[in-house]
Order: sequence, then C-alpha cells, then structure tokens
Amino acid sequence: TQSTWGSQVEQNEKQWKAWFDKEAPEEDVIPDGYNQALDTFRRLLMIRSWCPDRTLAMAKSYIAESIGERYAEGVILDIEQIWSESDARFPIVGLLSMGSDPTTAIEQLAKKQLIECRAISMGQGQEVHARKLLQNFTTNGGWGLLHCHLSLKFLEEIITMMTEQDVIHENFRLWITTEPHPKFPITLLQMSIKFTNEPPQGIRPSLRRTYVGLSQDFLEISNMPQWKPMLYGIAFMHTTVQERRKFGPLGWNIPYEFNQSDFNATVQFIQNHLDDMDLKKGVSWNTVRYMIGEIQYGGRVTDDFDKRLLNTFAKVWFSEQMFQPTFKFYKNYTIPKCINVQQYMEHITTLPPVDTPEAFGLHPNADITYQSNTAKDILDTILSIQPKESAGGAGETRESVVDRMAKDMLAKLPADYLPFEVKQQLSKLGALQPMNIFLRQEVDRMQRVISTVRTTLVDLQLAIEGTIVMNENLRDALDAFYDARIPSTWGKVSWESSTIGFWFTELLERNSQFHAWLFTGRPNSFWMTGFFNPQGFLTAMKQEVTRAHKGWALDTVVLRNEVTKMMKDDISQPPAEGVYVYGLFLEGASWDRRGSKLIEPKPKVLFEPLPVIHMFAINATTLRDARMYECPIYKKPRRTDLTYIAAVDLRTTQSPDHWVLRGVALLCDTK
Repeated sequence: TQSTWGSQVEQNEKQWKAWFDKEAPEEDVIPDGYNQALDTFRRLLMIRSWCPDRTLAMAKSYIAESIGERYAEGVILDIEQIWSESDARFPIVGLLSMGSDPTTAIEQLAKKQLIECRAISMGQGQEVHARKLLQNFTTNGGWGLLHCHLSLKFLEEIITMMTEQDVIHENFRLWITTEPHPKFPITLLQMSIKFTNEPPQGIRPSLRRTYVGLSQDFLEISNMPQWKPMLYGIAFMHTTVQERRKFGPLGWNIPYEFNQSDFNATVQFIQNHLDDMDLKKGVSWNTVRYMIGEIQYGGRVTDDFDKRLLNTFAKVWFSEQMFQPTFKFYKNYTIPKCINVQQYMEHITTLPPVDTPEAFGLHPNADITYQSNTAKDILDTILSIQPKESAGGAGETRESVVDRMAKDMLAKLPADYLPFEVKQQLSKLGALQPMNIFLRQEVDRMQRVISTVRTTLVDLQLAIEGTIVMNENLRDALDAFYDARIPSTWGKVSWESSTIGFWFTELLERNSQFHAWLFTGRPNSFWMTGFFNPQGFLTAMKQEVTRAHKGWALDTVVLRNEVTKMMKDDISQPPAEGVYVYGLFLEGASWDRRGSKLIEPKPKVLFEPLPVIHMFAINATTLRDARMYECPIYKKPRRTDLTYIAAVDLRTTQSPDHWVLRGVALLCDTK
C-alpha cells in the first residue's frame, strides 16, 4: 500500500534517491524488493508518479511485453502498401503533423504507376474545381488529392458521393490530407483508411534529408572556399531551429513552422552574396547575420525573445571562425571538409544517433521537460476519450465523488469582500496611492472569482440532488471536477493551472495575500505570482518612486533590480524604495547565492527558486549593462506575450549569449 511504501522510502532514503537519480530508472532494480513484487503495469504506474519523463520509455516496455515487440517500434510510412490495400470507394485520409507532408510521395507513386494525379488545396471558391475533378476521375480513373482542413463543409459532399454514386472507376482513389480538427466529419473518418507521417527527428536524419536533396552540380555552383562550409552551417542551423520546437517554451516561445523554403532562400542569398563579394574584404558577416536572423528565418518570428535567440545563433555560428578546423557547433558536431555529396553523407552517418539537447544550445535537463510534456499530452488524450457515463456496481458514482469535492471546497472558500468594508480599509491605507489603487483592482477581480466559484459549487450540489436542471456549464463542471481539471467558467475569470487542486490552493494563497494587505497593512515583500496583473503592480511601483523624486517623469523612469541574498523569511522590513518580490523560479539555469550569479542547473532539477529580488526604478540616464543577462519573467511556463511581465538583469560570469541559447527565464509559477 501507499502508506507502507512511503515509510519504506523514508527509512531507506539513500537507496531510493540513488535509484531516482539514475538516467533510466525504469531499467534499473527498484529498491526494497519492489523489483520482484511489481508486475510491468504496476511498475509503469510507479514510474509515472516518480519520474514522469520516463513514462513513455516504460510504456514501450509494457506494450512490448503485453502485445508484442513490433507494436512498440516506429513504423516507416509505405504509401505503396496503403494504395495496394485501398479501394475506390474508401477515401485515404492523411493526418498532417508539423514538418511532414506526404504530397510528394503520393505524386511520385502515381507517376510510377502511370496514373494521372491532380492536387487541389481547398479554400474559398475551390469547391467547383474539386467537383469537376472528382466527376472526371470517378468516371475515367485517376487520383484526386485534396488538402481539406480549410474546407470542412465540402467533406459532407464527398461522403454523399462515395456512398450514393452507382459506378466508380476501379482506378479512382481519393487522397485527403488534413490537420487534426475537432469538426472533421466522423463518418468520413470511420469509412476511410487513415495514416500519418511523422517527420524525421534528430540532427542526423534531418541533415541526411537536406543533403539527399542536393546535387553535385549544386555543391559546385560556387568556387569560393567559403561556399561549402557556409552551406553546411545553414543546413545545421535549419535542423537546430526545427528540433528546438520539441522542447516547448525552452526551445521557442512560439513553435514556428520553419520549412524548406526558408532554407532555400537563405542558401540562395549566400550564393548571391559570395558571387558579389569583394575578395579583399571577404564575407560581410553583419549582412549575413542580419539576413538570417531578421529576414530569411527571422521573418517568421514574432516574439522579441525568439528574435534575440535566432540572432544569437547567427552571431555565435556565422563568423570567420566557422572556417577554422577547430570550429564546433558542439562537441562531435563539426563542419566537415568534403568534396562531394557522398562524402557529406558519410560524415552525417558518423554523427551521434541520439542528440543531447546541448547540441541545440540547451541544458540536458531540457530533455526531461520534453519527455514529461509528451507523456502528459498522450495521457491527456487517453483521459479525454474515457467514457463519461456513471458506471454501475459497488464503486462510488461520479456524482457522489463530485458532490463530496464541492462540499469540501465550499467549506474552505473565503468569505466575500464587502464593498463598504473594502472602501473603508482602502481610505485608511490612502485610497489614491498608486499601490492601493492597484490593490483595489485586484480585490475586485478576486471577488469575481470567489462569487463564480460559490455559484458553481452551490448549483452543482443542487443539480446532483435533482433540485435544479443540470445545464451545459454544470455538466462541464461535473466532468472537470471528476477529471481534476478546472471548469471552463472558472478558467475564464481566473488563471491557468495544471489541476483543480493546485488551482484551488492558489485561490486560497492569493486571497490571503490580498486580505492581509487590505486589513493589516502593506506587506514587507510581495508574492508577485498571486497578482492578476503583475505588470500593473510594477507600474504602480514606478509611479510611487517617480512621485517621490521631484522632476522625474514616468516616461523616463526604467525598471532596475538587484537579486538579494535573502529568502522570504529573512525579510523583516520593506526596502527604502521599490519593492521586495519573492516566489520566482529560474528555468534553464541555477543561482549561486554566494556569488549572486547564474550557474548551470543541477541534474534533474528543472526549476530553482530565486532569492528575493529588490525591484526599484531609476531615472534612465545610462544604458543597461551588456554583460548582464536580460532575463524575461513570465506568469506561467507557457511563454507568450500574454504571460510576459517584464525583464530583469541577472549577473553572469559567462557570456549572456550562453543563457540566451539555454532559454533561461524566470517563472512566477511552474505548474
């Protein structure tokens, strides 16, 4: 049982810690006799709770043991085999994933079989052409290839045509490609053959795919000695920017769809640049870096910190240094000196089969984030297709579980803020002070959340009893409670969180900060995570500082910071000016408290609490120190413009570029 397991871990902590720290704990011997006691499925449950990043590796072992080794292996897509198994009356639906498109393979197969194949990208006004095409091919034979996710209505017509048309030519085939879409007709999915094609993952397969598409003539198109190394450098960078996507916000804040056209445009530019180059001056690196970081690849990038990352790659990799024999992208990843495509292919074959995240500029811990997120996505999908009806039998029903949770939450829910009481307390604190105006806005929003939660919980209990009708919102709340998710009506008025338990705990913590500030006075330090509008908090602080200095204007006042050596409990009084902020976490790096600087993170530690930061404002007369790392702060692990708060300067003995490539950021919340 869980309780005996817990006590065993406490008594034998060293051995369990050693097992947990292993690179692949699922393959190792589990302490305290659990290795023999647990079957593969229970072992999977244990790995899921202890090491979420190893869930998929353990799930593969479970699948292989349960139904056979071949089900745990990847499948290489064979378009010809799909075609041989298909029939004229059943469409073949390809579900697209980022970076893969089966169109070329389908067209090549049609050419090989001497069958006419026509492709149409569906969109406004294309239905007429699609109807003509299908009429022709169902009568005379041929393959129609429709890219459909922008024209889902037309798919209903296809279903009617396939089921009701009397005669269809035996050589007719309908290929449909689509991105997964919730409104895709389920009938069409059920009657079709479905396939998907994942793009190759890793540096070796991606570089191989790039060089397979290059001819010897293209390699020799320029006789400049810089041409071949720069071509390889762009191919490597193309792979890197695509591979970083899988690491989520650590890789890119927004997952951009970099594709072959970006690579082709960059290569064309390099070729033109070398043709027009002044031999005495050599390559204009500023031009090359600008074109890569701002135009060719940078043209897709919409986030400022992503743009900074792309420009850093261009700066670190593209310089005269890349022609030196000592140049490395990362150890074991060099630029080879080759004459023909075959030699490049041989060099690519010698690259490591599995890439460490460090090859992309990230810390090895980034792989834990990637594996954990992938496992979570798969488990969430499995959970979302579970049956929702109440099961018969001896177990507790869904309704009684949810009813119990609702009672428990109602008992803990804070009391409402009374408007006259709030007004009275604010006037005591000084109602027109910038910080107190901010507090009033936050309390108003908190009251809205408390009211919404109270209404839902009361109505849910009444609906379960049968006193009122269970409407759509209450049905959603019931499902969400049972699956430990946050009801959508709560999510709209509040904040993101991973489970309803974490969300409700955060509600209580946020409320206690506002309640204490309102009724016992301004705190010595602030938990910035607990604010609805943290930017408003920092702006209020800037206003406060500006008003304290005669002649300062809010427009010229800028945010500055100092990371202290204190933790929250060490603070006994507020700073003379500005505010103390606690509760921030470093992602992608660790913090040396003694030296007050960024250092590499500890193995398997993804988030490191940062000591208290003193945030203050100064009248901007000097530029920021370029030796410091400008670190963005986000509300949540999802890094977007909506969750961005501000940027702070952190000390570092290494180049700030190192931390840019590491994707280092501060988070208010890690869940």
